[in-house]
Amino acid sequence: MSLMLRKFFLLLYSYFYLIHDWLFFIKLIRIKKHKRFKLPNWKERWICLKDRIVNTGYDSHYIYHTAWASRIVKSIQPKEHIDISSALFFSTTISAFVPVRFYDIRPPIIELDNLETGKVDLTSLPFEDESFHSLTCMHVVEHIGLGRYGDQVDPDGDLLAMKELERVTAKLGNLLFVVPVGIPRIQFNAHRIYSYRMICDIFSSMNLIEFSLIDDKGDLTRNALESFSDTQRYGCGCFWFQK
Repeated sequence: MSLMLRKFFLLLYSYFYLIHDWLFFIKLIRIKKHKRFKLPNWKERWICLKDRIVNTGYDSHYIYHTAWASRIVKSIQPKEHIDISSALFFSTTISAFVPVRFYDIRPPIIELDNLETGKVDLTSLPFEDESFHSLTCMHVVEHIGLGRYGDQVDPDGDLLAMKELERVTAKLGNLLFVVPVGIPRIQFNAHRIYSYRMICDIFSSMNLIEFSLIDDKGDLTRNALESFSDTQRYGCGCFWFQK
């Protein structure tokens, strides 16, 4: 059966259950003389056909790497945490237990206790050397210099960004750094994929405390091996460096 035909039958199946559930729902309201809401109007329907599934789906890269980083930040217990352009839900969540400063080239307008936001260029951070003891930059650097987010096109933009992260990390400070890993290549203008060794060599002045990997199957492996990382097509490498 072709993929198109399979999708058609799946849609037909979903509509069947939609009508079945609608009629049954109305029947139950009438039987139970339900009065908390007025009788639903079919014209006000909001149809959802993709949620009748066995397991809730998720993006394994973004669920696992932010969960990994949150646990490390909690274990470090910093007085303040700095995040550069990572997933906003990460910074807003951990701001519940640690003050967070979030910076991005496209700063969000958001107000929460314990959270500050601001605009920065990651290739030229406006901070003094060795300023931060707890710093994250996750699933960000692979985009720098490709122009995708309105940044300057530069083949070495990612290298400039990594050197800036290294520069502003304090002595004995922690940098949680996440990028795609596997067979090295550029997929313009989306992202780059790095090998494990490329990242370790760039941050050679820092100590690698932990390397964890979200592999091509979407599974998280704590303390993964370099050899396993290098076999991935589009894995997610989670590096915990300490200066």
